[in-house]
Amino acid sequence: KKAFPENCFGLILPCGSESQDAEHGKQIVEKFGIESESINLNNTFKQLLSDLSEKAKGSNEELATANIKPRLRMVSLYYFASRLNYLVAGTDNKDELMVGYFTKFGDGGVDILPIADLLKKDVKKLAAYLGVPNEIIEKAPSAGLWQGQTDEQEMGITYDQLDDVLEKIELGQESSLDKEILAKVKQMIAASEHKRNSAPICKIGGALQ
Repeated sequence: KKAFPENCFGLILPCGSESQDAEHGKQIVEKFGIESESINLNNTFKQLLSDLSEKAKGSNEELATANIKPRLRMVSLYYFASRLNYLVAGTDNKDELMVGYFTKFGDGGVDILPIADLLKKDVKKLAAYLGVPNEIIEKAPSAGLWQGQTDEQEMGITYDQLDDVLEKIELGQESSLDKEILAKVKQMIAASEHKRNSAPICKIGGALQ
């Protein structure tokens, strides 16, 4: 909003979400004077899930279902971005980006990542500086994928721990870290590498005859 005072637009997109999330979204757009729309995706989500689940096979149903939500939001964001000729700004911070804690082609489907070089603790400091209400800054981080879900519980590591590991990896101070936690974070970084890269191109040697 500060960077583009006349060209900033927000979408509040509840999709099986906690009611407090939409309330906090409205609080933010009102406080900072951001033009916005609220679109409830619940019915769209339920209908799409019903159509898909009738045909789907295999396991991992909970995660596959949960990931529909950020992908529906991505579709909505790009619809508005296309109509307005705007860019879609991503919300991922450095912690989420590095360990892959985002949905591929969901909240990871964006044009720019304004805060992706900031650790979680730095995002909180920036939010406080900008005047974001403390209740929002201090609420338990959650992607809202299912009832009661929190980031830290799902990742199996706290943001404070993750901040510390990522910072010390960058500073070359890995020897001061707990070996088990360091190994866990490095495994998460490696496993999510595909999320930070474009899709691989299959190289075909020579011209096709």
